Amino acid sequence: MNKTAATATDYPAKYRSSGILVLTVLLMFLLLTACGFKLRGQISSLPFKTLYVAAPSGHTIGSDLRRAVGASTTTKIVDTMEEAEAILQVINASNERRILSLSGGGRVREFELVFRISTRLLDTNGIEIAPQTEIVLTRILPFLDAQILAKEAEEQMLYRDMQSDAVQQIIWRLSTIRKPDAPADLTATN
Repeated sequence: MNKTAATATDYPAKYRSSGILVLTVLLMFLLLTACGFKLRGQISSLPFKTLYVAAPSGHTIGSDLRRAVGASTTTKIVDTMEEAEAILQVINASNERRILSLSGGGRVREFELVFRISTRLLDTNGIEIAPQTEIVLTRILPFLDAQILAKEAEEQMLYRDMQSDAVQQIIWRLSTIRKPDAPADLTATN
């Protein structure tokens, strides 16, 4: 028998199955990237070069938006409206807490936490690029009287989590906006 000729049976089965696994993973990776799939937070550019964020004072949503846009996109955050190509206006951002269920004794068992934010996008002339949109996020907070301090901390953590989710959704929505074309010159020169 010729020892220099290698056949498929010479390789152990574990090497053949790992090769198939590697090829399958590569094929799945290629299919996901071909369809435009991106991991969350992988937005590289917005349709404008500079952005001004106008947010209500006393709420951290403005600084969170500035930080997230600056860190995850190529768009530059500017300090004045005059420098901006677009203005993201945060119209309203609020936290709500509603009673979701009561025990037989009339004590609260669950709260529903709601984070609501309204935004719109304007150009430097005040013309709407994107109309007012509202994002509403909810979470359920089970409640026990014996754990009041822990539940207060959990409530604040859930509000921060919802705000972070809202910031990601706003950036994602901004990335899908098509920049309006410059108005055509209607005066014909002859």
